[in-house]
Amino acid sequence: MENQAIKVPSELDKVRPCRTGVILGAGLSGTVLAPTLARRSIETHLRGLECAVIDSINLLHKNIKDLKGLPLPQEVVNVKDMKTGLGKADSALVMMPSRSAQAISRQVDEIVGPDFPSAVCAKGIEEEAGMFMRQVVEEELKGRPVGVASGPIFARETVLDYPTAATVAFPPQPQDRLVPSETARVRLPVTLSTGSFRAYGSGSVIGVEIDGAVKKMIAIAWGMVSGTGYAENSRAAFIRRGLDEMKLLSEALVGRRKTGTGLSGVDDLSLTCSNPTSRNMSLGFRLGQGLLRVACFGGKPIVVEGEMNTNSVTDIANCLAVPMQICQAVDSILRSGVGIGETFAALWSRPSEAEPRAIQISFDSPATPVDFQQLSERIL
Repeated sequence: MENQAIKVPSELDKVRPCRTGVILGAGLSGTVLAPTLARRSIETHLRGLECAVIDSINLLHKNIKDLKGLPLPQEVVNVKDMKTGLGKADSALVMMPSRSAQAISRQVDEIVGPDFPSAVCAKGIEEEAGMFMRQVVEEELKGRPVGVASGPIFARETVLDYPTAATVAFPPQPQDRLVPSETARVRLPVTLSTGSFRAYGSGSVIGVEIDGAVKKMIAIAWGMVSGTGYAENSRAAFIRRGLDEMKLLSEALVGRRKTGTGLSGVDDLSLTCSNPTSRNMSLGFRLGQGLLRVACFGGKPIVVEGEMNTNSVTDIANCLAVPMQICQAVDSILRSGVGIGETFAALWSRPSEAEPRAIQISFDSPATPVDFQQLSERIL
């Protein structure tokens, strides 16, 4: 009792979790978070389109396509009709891929009220317009609160109710100070939080979005090097320097640099670069082993978000003159067909900077061209 913390009552004690939540997208990511809502006794509607998946969730309480064998709570219902899914909902988690986001968001706009909050969980940047997924959704939902959710989450562990943490970020609004317990960036984290799932609120939306897009490219880069046989020393270097690229781009886009040190940044990056079940690392690993892209994943048309983000991330970095050498290396390999060995040997031969960057020191590598030629050949 001596050191027991004393809980001081506050306005946040009155936070109301959402009563009914809809998850737009019944793929792997959507199905993963549905049990989390259901464990809060929240009526949970998955809005999917594939009849086989809808039937398997509603009749068997399993997603036979993406999470074979893992049981889902009976409170999780998959609905095909948008009005049915959104009818009683007072929040939404947006999980659909970028190619569907605009059309689906337009349908949501016609159904929900003016204060309806949505958290975009799909990570990445829409290629044609260079917009973050949140911006695509926000453009259609016309003034309604739209935020993002991200963090180090692997599907199987979350469905099995292993302890997991994530960040839910919404842009701060002037009215937030009046009744903080009614704001989306408080209510949505409370809604998602269970005995095993901890959701943290944030106001750094851009920082969380940058983290989610860049970490996928760093995971591809590390997968390539890992596929050639390199191990833990190299992985640590890629995570550390990849984190620096996250922070630099976030800062350039008026995000918060320190967001990179949180759950959506270094934590998610470390997880993605540590497990070959990540699609991004898995793609890089197969390419590093010498497979052609068409032969990766057994020739199946598997969508890899980091690969889709490559053009957008590097184009934004180039426009802002932000040095992102690892991401540029991935872009050179995936978009321009440059060899993995020569690309990473060139990456390793760059001048070294001081750490932190505030110390203005730079020096050329003392290694010779022969050294880097040998490194290139070893990577191959």
